[in-house]
Amino acid sequence: MPKATETILEIDLNALSNNYKYLTSKLKNNTKFMAVVKAYAYGSDSVAIAKELVNLGADYFAVAYPIEGVILRDAAIQTPILVLHPLPVNFDVIVNRCLEPSIYSFKILDEFIAYAEKTNQNNYPIHLKFNTGLNRLGFTEDEISLISKKLAATKSVKVKSAFSHLGASEDLSEKEFSLKQINTFKRISEKLTAELVYKPLLHCANTSGIINYPEAHFDMVRSGIGLYGFGNDKVENKNFKPIATLKTVISQIHTVKKGESIGYNRGIIVEKTTQSATLPLGHADGIPRSYGKGKGWVVINNKKAPIHGNVCMDMIMVDVTDIECKEGDEVIVFGSTNTAEELSAAINSIPYELLTAISQRIKRVICRK
Repeated sequence: MPKATETILEIDLNALSNNYKYLTSKLKNNTKFMAVVKAYAYGSDSVAIAKELVNLGADYFAVAYPIEGVILRDAAIQTPILVLHPLPVNFDVIVNRCLEPSIYSFKILDEFIAYAEKTNQNNYPIHLKFNTGLNRLGFTEDEISLISKKLAATKSVKVKSAFSHLGASEDLSEKEFSLKQINTFKRISEKLTAELVYKPLLHCANTSGIINYPEAHFDMVRSGIGLYGFGNDKVENKNFKPIATLKTVISQIHTVKKGESIGYNRGIIVEKTTQSATLPLGHADGIPRSYGKGKGWVVINNKKAPIHGNVCMDMIMVDVTDIECKEGDEVIVFGSTNTAEELSAAINSIPYELLTAISQRIKRVICRK
């Protein structure tokens, strides 16, 4: 790849392919794969990612909100799309764009059935979400009979899948909790299937569930963070390739004399003559203020340059005193070596948060490395 001349987010489709193939290598041949492409495909480019995943063989997509599904439909992506968090105000969009809602409460179930009947739907696909311990969204095990009665009373909808979500599958010290969730979901699945006259798809494994709990693969698995290059584990990370590299350039270099300050609120007062490089990205681009005052860093010419002073809205300043560099040189914020996981750990965060925060004003460059 040519050197960056502005702030860009490179998205490597070959890395995506590597991650998809690794994850699917863990599955039986008949297990379906749902790719989670919510939040602009974890801060990258949902259309480019989804199109590549279609070519790779993904069976389903998952988004958080209907607008994310609309973006994919507008790009002519026809793969089934599960909307994980629909609201009644979204039902028109969902049905008009052939999206499939997660039904997680009786309010949503009743209102969607009423909408489906009013609009003369027949067997419209819905997905039943069950709460097995995450305590976020979902029906409970003791609500299955009432769910079944409501479904038996209408032909407007049909259950395409029943699913749950593992809350701690990456943490093997919580194995007992995860196994309890999996066993609860098995009971729910058996009860639900016994009351329906057909068998829906069953799924509850996320990325770490795919890796750590093969007994939880069921009919389909869902992966988000793994597709984007992270296995939630230092050992597993070696099998993944981060797809996103955030790059920028040095706009200007200042010589700051001892006792002078840098940035807003005199964020740092230097103790010796310092070379400070200003970069064109800041907290409006997804680099939070918490990375300031030396907690975060970038890489310039293979050397770490700590962020000093406070992160500004559109700029950060880094210490290049001991780095040979010049204005216009490329800067790596995170990528395959200086990873988003390492950088996010510096402020006690996780790569999900850093990746999904990257502003849409940053240019996306699709590539194959």
